Amino acid sequence: MTLPFFSKFENPIKADIHSHLLPNIDDGVKTIEETLIIARRFEALGYTKLITTPHVMGDVYCNETDTILQSLEMVRDAFERENISLEITASPEYYLDEHFLNLLKSGTLLPFSERYLLFETGYQSRPMILGEALFEIQSKGYIPVLAHPERYLYLHDDIEQYLELKSLGVLFQINVKSLKSHAPAVIKNLHKIIEHGLVDFIGSDVHRIKEIHDFEKLLQHKGYRNIFKKNRLLNNTLI
Repeated sequence: MTLPFFSKFENPIKADIHSHLLPNIDDGVKTIEETLIIARRFEALGYTKLITTPHVMGDVYCNETDTILQSLEMVRDAFERENISLEITASPEYYLDEHFLNLLKSGTLLPFSERYLLFETGYQSRPMILGEALFEIQSKGYIPVLAHPERYLYLHDDIEQYLELKSLGVLFQINVKSLKSHAPAVIKNLHKIIEHGLVDFIGSDVHRIKEIHDFEKLLQHKGYRNIFKKNRLLNNTLI
């Protein structure tokens, strides 16, 4: 894949698939004003679509479909009032737990682009229900997308586990901000995933205003540019 030319703040990716921009429903932005400030920065960076991904996690962030869609509609109305041309949709970042399995079995899910499900797991140990969850996801016709695989301790130092997940049909979405993680092991494993060509999507994982400014700087990071050398990214197929 040809490495694109980067000038200041230029970015070949037009669709971001990981952020927390629906006000006050998870650990992301708290006000619509924060959402608008971040959205304007994404627009200035050349993005045309945001797929924001509120947490759904058992009793911690028990965001039901109606709650998410009502908040999304409020944000869309604000975009229209403020002449922000970005398209915005919402699809949760599902925590892999029994609550998620129940949602999956009941069919009450919000995939992005109608077929992808973004999910995360605990960081310390491989979930016992991982195999069951992947089977259920795929049997329902969805494609599983693992959020920030570089962050899971149970996958660190064993590239074979990453390759096993890929062989099971799991797509990987890395966080750009992991390029500057405070954890050296996360950075190490991020580069390992990149070098093996395992990246399918990249995301900002922006939660607050400071993070969009940090994200802008990372678009000039040599590690960010390196992603495009060995990986065929799917972000722009979502537009």
